[in-house]
Formats: sequence, structure tokens, C-alpha cells
Amino acid sequence: IVAEIEKKITAAFEVFDRESNKTVDVREIGCIVRSLGCFPNEAEVQELLAKIEVEEPGGFIHLEKFLPVMTKVLLDRRFRPIPEDVILHAFEALDENKCGYITKEDLVKHLTEG
Repeated sequence: IVAEIEKKITAAFEVFDRESNKTVDVREIGCIVRSLGCFPNEAEVQELLAKIEVEEPGGFIHLEKFLPVMTKVLLDRRFRPIPEDVILHAFEALDENKCGYITKEDLVKHLTEG
């Protein structure tokens, strides 16, 4: 099972490896982690980065450094998505007219007003 997980991680990593040199920009790590079905917040992404040896500040992450850290994340089932019923409850709270949808304008209003 570890080999399958590592293969999945490597495939996701390679999508962002624009130079095909087994490195990605450190800013891509959050996207890679999320593409693997894990949904950490930004603080948790920074915590992950602290566990990975980064070549230089604002630099690049090597696959060989990323792979063991991310394998452990997947094996431990960390950063799982929010359960559907919780998301549905949040949606229903925003759907004030109980019509089964939210207009773009209402969504913008909810996201931008305190």
C-alpha cells in the first residue's frame, strides 16, 4: 500500500514539476497536498513545509524530501475533507430563502461582509 501511495504522490508532484527535475516551487505545495484529497489550512501547510527540508528560502522542494512527509500524512489520514453534512448545514445557513441555491451576489455578500 505504501508503494501505491508513493506512486500517487509522485504523480501529483510531477504535475507541478515544470522543469521535470524532481523539484517544485515551494508555493505549489498547498496545491499538491490538496490535489491528493487533503485539505490543510495555511498554518498546517506551513507546518508541513517545516518538516520538509527546503533548499533555500522561497525556493524549491525536492520530491525525495516531500515524498516521506506526504506519505505519512496520507497514511495517518491527516487533513481530511469536511464531512458533507457539515458543508450542507453551512450551505443551508447561507440559503436564507430556502430555495436550494445561493446567487452569486449573495455568496459575494456573505464572503465580504462581517
